[in-house]
Amino acid sequence: MTMDTDSYPLADDPTPELDHATIENENAPDECAIFPREATEEELMTQWITAHDGAFVSLETMQ
Repeated sequence: MTMDTDSYPLADDPTPELDHATIENENAPDECAIFPREATEEELMTQWITAHDGAFVSLETMQ
């Protein structure tokens, strides 16, 4: 298996700013979608991640 490393940012590349949206589901846990702030509609189809309730911890707990 080979990986296309051209699609990964280089260490010197700036980290993209992220945005989020809360998706409220009636019959399932709510979700938080996280995606690049400046993404085009086409990029948003593949450049996102979701997290469910319980996947987050407080910052103070982890310090």
